[in-house]
Amino acid sequence: MEENYSKHYNEKSLWEKLKEFSKKAGQKVVYAVLLLYYLMTSKNISLATKASIAAALGYFILPLDAIPDFSPIIGFSDDLGVLMFALSQVSGNITPEIKEQAKKQLEDWFGTIDEKELEELEEQIGDKF
Repeated sequence: MEENYSKHYNEKSLWEKLKEFSKKAGQKVVYAVLLLYYLMTSKNISLATKASIAAALGYFILPLDAIPDFSPIIGFSDDLGVLMFALSQVSGNITPEIKEQAKKQLEDWFGTIDEKELEELEEQIGDKF
């Protein structure tokens, strides 16, 4: 996956995609993106881990993926699957500070956050989180 999608990752495109589609994508998808982004920008992460994260975020940014993002309801399900896989691989590196950054950004964008939905995502990722 890294070879195909990491070249599509850049910070500007990520923020543009989030700005345009965050409400449609929903809090679970946006939280997953933010967790990966903040983890990737942390200083104690290996280059290999950063490359894996860049690939997952590149897939999210890419406008043409398995299920087009403009499709109602299911448009981001493939993105979430890729993001969840990436999170499951790197979850042991996610600190409480990274989780807090992601939740703060969600609250800024959405007003209130659905803690239950975020907890479901964390449970799906596994024990390492």
